[in-house]
Amino acid sequence: MTRICENCKFENQDDYDFCAKCGTPLVEGVQPKNFIVFRNELPPVNNKAIIASYIVTIFLSWSGFIVGTFLKNTNLSFFTFFGFFMPFYLVQSRHPTIKKHGIVMLIISLVGVALSFYTVLHK
Repeated sequence: MTRICENCKFENQDDYDFCAKCGTPLVEGVQPKNFIVFRNELPPVNNKAIIASYIVTIFLSWSGFIVGTFLKNTNLSFFTFFGFFMPFYLVQSRHPTIKKHGIVMLIISLVGVALSFYTVLHK
């Protein structure tokens, strides 16, 4: 049997003394001692930080291609591997928006690294 909250009509388990959604007492006369309600809300995304991470990812991932194109006899194109750090970090986030941006940055990095290696191997 479940206990239905009179305040929010949420169905709680029968052994709950307080509503799991709003915290209203389900048993008459029960008073909370220390009561904490956890909300499953995601924090806002800092758009300036996302833009900065795109700039850093593009700079690091594509710098090897640009350097390899202008300086034909260099191995600095291997520097592009640093472009993977930011996307790999963001893909591990629990926030779906940040994870989405991390996947886009990972694709940008893969293209930049592939072009950098093409430049190095076809001098």
